[in-house]
Parts: sequence; C-alpha cells; structure tokens
Amino acid sequence: MSALIIAGIALLLFFWGYGVYAKKLASLWQIDPKRPTPAYTKYDSIDYVPAKNWLVLFGHHFASISGAGPIVGPVIAVILWGWLPALIWVILGTIFIGGVHDFGSLVTSVREGGSSIADIAANSISHRAKIIFSLFIWFALILVIAVFAYLCAKTFTSEPKVVLPSLGLIPVALLVGTLLYRLRINTFLATLFGLFCLVGLIWLANIFPIAVINIKVWIIVLFIYAYIASILPVNILLQPRDYLASFLLFFGVGAGYIGLLISRPIISIPYYNKWSTSSGHLWPMLFVTVACGAVSGFHALISSGTSSKQLSNERYARRIGYGGMVTEGIVAILAIITVGILFKAGDDFQGALKSLTPIGIFSKGYAVITKEIFGGYGYLIAITILNAFILTTLDTATRISRYITEELFNIKNRYLSTLIIVVIGGVLAFSGKWSKIWPAFGASNQLVAALALFVLSCWLLAKGRSIKFTIWPAFFMLVTTVAALIFQCFQYYAQRDLVLLMVSVILIILAGSMVFETIPIIFLRRKQYA
Repeated sequence: MSALIIAGIALLLFFWGYGVYAKKLASLWQIDPKRPTPAYTKYDSIDYVPAKNWLVLFGHHFASISGAGPIVGPVIAVILWGWLPALIWVILGTIFIGGVHDFGSLVTSVREGGSSIADIAANSISHRAKIIFSLFIWFALILVIAVFAYLCAKTFTSEPKVVLPSLGLIPVALLVGTLLYRLRINTFLATLFGLFCLVGLIWLANIFPIAVINIKVWIIVLFIYAYIASILPVNILLQPRDYLASFLLFFGVGAGYIGLLISRPIISIPYYNKWSTSSGHLWPMLFVTVACGAVSGFHALISSGTSSKQLSNERYARRIGYGGMVTEGIVAILAIITVGILFKAGDDFQGALKSLTPIGIFSKGYAVITKEIFGGYGYLIAITILNAFILTTLDTATRISRYITEELFNIKNRYLSTLIIVVIGGVLAFSGKWSKIWPAFGASNQLVAALALFVLSCWLLAKGRSIKFTIWPAFFMLVTTVAALIFQCFQYYAQRDLVLLMVSVILIILAGSMVFETIPIIFLRRKQYA
C-alpha cells in the first residue's frame, strides 16, 4: 500500500480532531482568554514564568512530551504485530484519548493555580488519593528517567557524531534564554541565532566526532546534566532548550513528509503479523508498547507540572495541549511508515530490532525516505533529532520528579530531592535492561493516563459538567494497562527478574487503591448532579 495514502488519511483525521473534537473540549472546559493564568498570578521567576511567546511554550511542551516515545513504541509495535493495528491505535488514541487527556490536564491545572495532577486529585477526590497517585507517578517517572538515559547513552557510544550537537545545544540554549529574558532581544532574532548555532554544531560534529566507548561514562554525564537542569530556573535552560529542540523535530518531520511526496514509497511489511508474540498478545500489549504515540500519562505531568505554570493566556491551551498531542501522533505515523518501507515479508524483523534498536531502525527508514533531500545524511540527522528529544524528556522528567519527591517526603531542599531521583534512576539505567524496562514504563505510563482521566472526570463532576469525554477513555485505559501489568508480572517471575516484578506488583497495588478511592466519588457525584 502507498505510504503517501496512509499519511494523507492520518493527517486528515488529525486535522478533524483538532478542528472539531478539540473545540468541543474547549467548550466543556469553558476556555476564557480574559481569565489571568498562574504564570502571572503566581509569578516567582523560577517555575511560574509566562512564556515570551506561545510558540516558545509549544516548543517546550512538545519537546518535553515527545522524547523518543512516539518513535520507539510504534517501531516495536509494527515489528511485533503489524503496521495496521499500530496505525489504527495511534490515530484513534491520539484523537479521542491522548488529546483529551493532555488538553484536560493543562486547563484543569491552570484553573487550579498551576497545581500538579496529584494535587488536583487531592482537591477533587481526597488527600489519600493524592498520596497514592503521587507514589504511582513517582515510580513511573523513575522508569522514564532510567530508560531514556540508557537509550541516549547507547546512541552516544554507537554514533559519536551526535554527541556534539546534542550536548552543545545546552550552552546554546543558555545563551538564547539570556537573550530572551535578560536582554529582551526580539524572539525571532534570538531564535535565528540559536538555530544558526545548532546548524554549526551539526557541521562541526562531522569533523570532530566525540568517541567514548564506555556507555557508563555517558550515563553519568547525562545524570549530571539532568541534575543541573532540574534545579535551574525554568526560563534559563529548560524552556529555551526545549524550544530550540522543537525546531529540530519540526524540521525533521517536515522533511520526512516532503520526502514521502517525492519518493512515494510503498509499505512492504505485512499489515498484520499475528495476535500472539513473545512480548504478549496484541491486546493489551500493543497499546502499552505504542505508549506515547497515542496517549501518555507522562503528558499529564508535563501539562500540570511545567506547561501550566508558563501558559500566558488560556486561548493558547488548545494549541499547546491538544495540538501538542496531535503533533506527536504525526511523528508516530512517520515512525510507522519508516518501518513499513524498510522491511518486507520474510525478513527477520525481531532480529533487526535486537541488532539495530528502534532508534536505528527508524533512522535507516528515515534515510530512505529523505534520500532525495539529504543525500547520505538522513541517518545522522534522524539520530541527532531523536537524541535531542531524549535529553528534553530526561531533564523535564527529573524536574517533575523533584516536585513530587519534595511533596511526598516533605523535603524542602531541591538539591537533595533531585539527588535522590538521579541516584535511583542511575541505578536502574546502569542495569542496561532497557528492553525489559520499556514495557514496564509503557504500562505504568498508560496507567498514569487512566488515573489522570479519572481525576479529570471527578473535577468536571465537581463543576457540574459532562464526563463522557473522559470517563470512557479512563475505563478503557485502566482495564488495558492493568491486564498488561499482570502479564508482565508473570513474565518477570519466569525470568526471575525480581526488581521489575516488585515494581510491577507495587504499580498494580497502587492503581487498585487509586481506583477504589475514585470510583465511589464518581458515582456519588453523578447522583448529586443527576
């Protein structure tokens, strides 16, 4: 089947979702451009800082939620179960679940003074629900930090040319942040300067590749960076770095779709493989494997953790929340296509997955699509873009983990709370079990989304509004992800992997406790407003 037709259908449906479905959500949450946002009412120059421009915030938000998730998950899903199931889930999940989840989390947090989704649970359900949800999120974020740090370090060792542009973006972002907020330079000029520096770094990387074979060295470097980025004011490094990185992905994705128009490739991989694989059944495992490509609980943590504190006007909420999720869905569609054109029936898909990793597979497929545009540089460009986004997820996840650690354990020192996160995440990353951690991350991540949707439902009920847009997705994600975690428990037990078995059991217990705390509230409030 023509990859161009698949891309066209997906883009049309995403356009409908943003233009029609998201407007219904905006009406449900009663968006009001005249209502002041927490970025102004609670301004503190560290976390509560209004973005200079909505595009700056979109860049930060999208770079933070994206990471490698919409690439790694769909690539694995296509190889295991086929491109059609992955495609259907990405489209439907993005429009009816992921977009609702992200937009709702952002606006609800703004209405609650920039509160985290866990704090909203306390206000909408109970204080006990907040503690349970916070613990669940804390465990899930540790998995996020560990797996993304390992993937980034692995890429640094295998592709030395991506090191300079990936790490060099950090000082460039500091300069851009200074230009925007201290010197108040025009946004366009500051952006142009940052992008010019970024292009220069990519050019220099071809001349001066930084080769360090020991992956543990890079893991240590990455966690040092994550520590520093987590404690600095958000507008100094995190916001401008993510903003600049977003242009990388926009450029890369745009070039990928232009490449489709030029090359018009054919999907040669089977549209469906089989229901059962070594990684589990299509349901529930495909849904947690695709993860961020369709819906992600991590997005609720970004929306209510950093983005809601920087939103300058509610009129931009649909662009940031729902638009960010749709853009991530577009990236996931491109990932599906790159795998689809790279292999054909009879190839050893799973062997390729082990030898190349999902990032390597995507980059090879991307190089084929963009050959007429980039010549032989498509592979390097793809890996550079992906690594920049892995770093954005790593630093944002560490920052949000700091917030939760301070709340949960009553630690007032941000240096100590960040150190705790970095040490625990580092221990898991040093284990090198990214392929085993990824399904656990996917399931925990999707379960956070389910619980967040339940919290949003309780909040809407408390305001006397309809919950049909949130409650059914919440139940679907809950059943799916709990089933996936139970399956993984059996796998980890058979493999004698006691650490991941213990993590999965804890997540199931916390999820069950949260549901038992939430469901009675929903039924009680439905009776009140019936």
